[in-house]
Amino acid sequence: MSFLFGSRSSKTFKPKKNIPEGSHQYELLKHAEATLGSGNLRQAVMLPEGEDLNEWIAVNTVDFFNQINMLYGTITEFCTEASCPVMSAGPRYEYHWADGTNIKKPIKCSAPKYIDYLMTWVQDQLDDETLFPSKIGVPFPKNFMSVAKTILKRLFRVYAHIYHQHFDSVMQLQEEAHLNTSFKHFIFFVQEFNLIDRRELAPLQELIEKLGSKDR
Repeated sequence: MSFLFGSRSSKTFKPKKNIPEGSHQYELLKHAEATLGSGNLRQAVMLPEGEDLNEWIAVNTVDFFNQINMLYGTITEFCTEASCPVMSAGPRYEYHWADGTNIKKPIKCSAPKYIDYLMTWVQDQLDDETLFPSKIGVPFPKNFMSVAKTILKRLFRVYAHIYHQHFDSVMQLQEEAHLNTSFKHFIFFVQEFNLIDRRELAPLQELIEKLGSKDR
């Protein structure tokens, strides 16, 4: 949530995706911010009564994109072609980029290049009115859930890269509380609706277990 971030970290990596004020989705976002403020993240991620699941997932996906955008924006100077020649999350996990349309065969690229591809791709999905309708009454497409799952799976990789390769920089910037709160919110959300395969979460499994056990 944007209120977590101080002005020093208002640098975003990509343009922020805004949910139009006055729209139902904006109301949902405000609801999410209010419940987050209560401090109970498990409760904050639950589908509000009477709301549409697709819309709830859409609003939160946009919000996570904005959060990750800001978190990565604070460390871009440390994530370079030289420091991160491959997109990795620790020594055992390496990601190669493919979007299925422009790049069909996965390519090996540096972390900054990969994250640029990834965030641009997510932005294109969020801006597509046929996938993420912003107008009231416009139905979500049948493939919405599978697209949302792919977006969240890919956004997770940015968290994983930041935690594994740049946590020292995050600590120096005193951003670790922001990062941890944002990631915990993200994980509770994807767990609540079963949106990311366990295998995909493996690079941060220990951290996920730690965050979960603190909250029981």
